[in-house]
Amino acid sequence: MTASAQIKVAMVTGHHEYDVVAFQQMLRSISDVDFYPQHLEDFCIDEAEARFAYDVVAFYNYQQETPQGDDYFSRTYREPLEGLGRPGQGVFILHHALTAFPHWPYWLELCGMGDTTRALRPGPVSRTDQRLRIEVADDTHPVTAGLQAWDMVDEVYNFPDAMEGSHILLTTEHPECMRTIAWTRRHRQSRVFCLQSGHDNQTFADPSFRKIVERGVRWAAGRI
Repeated sequence: MTASAQIKVAMVTGHHEYDVVAFQQMLRSISDVDFYPQHLEDFCIDEAEARFAYDVVAFYNYQQETPQGDDYFSRTYREPLEGLGRPGQGVFILHHALTAFPHWPYWLELCGMGDTTRALRPGPVSRTDQRLRIEVADDTHPVTAGLQAWDMVDEVYNFPDAMEGSHILLTTEHPECMRTIAWTRRHRQSRVFCLQSGHDNQTFADPSFRKIVERGVRWAAGRI
């Protein structure tokens, strides 16, 4: 693929409700990026050559069940997901997808997450419609360069922060939220971008959130 070609992204969803129209509008607002929304099962049963043709595989799914047995679910999902990390193909993990497989060590390592089965602090593991201040932890990284701190309304997650091996880009001091909001990692030969934000249109419509999504995709694809 030439540097001038559109970035081709598989946007993988499934097993979690979301505002489909607002989400699609947000994706379509990003120029030079071609998103292909699809259920996780559709992505996994596709031909391997087709799965490998994407520049970035983005996840916005929430299966919860670990694909570790010999049932149809496990056979269908395990091999394609464990095959992530190919040269030149980035990974983008968005919002609830960070906890898509909370009992699967492979997925937690991919995301850089700790135990997502319980709250880190006293209280619920998540709360919607929270106003939080997003701070820029590294203003030299291509994803966050030139950005200033901003306020937005989103769902907060009361989980452990991103683990060792993660490069932290965005943080918050909201008392009911994990501190780390955006970070990067490496998985085999792939760039991995993780973003804790992204619950509904209160977030999708936020200009700074959209900029982070766009830059996160471009960074994962190796275009910035």
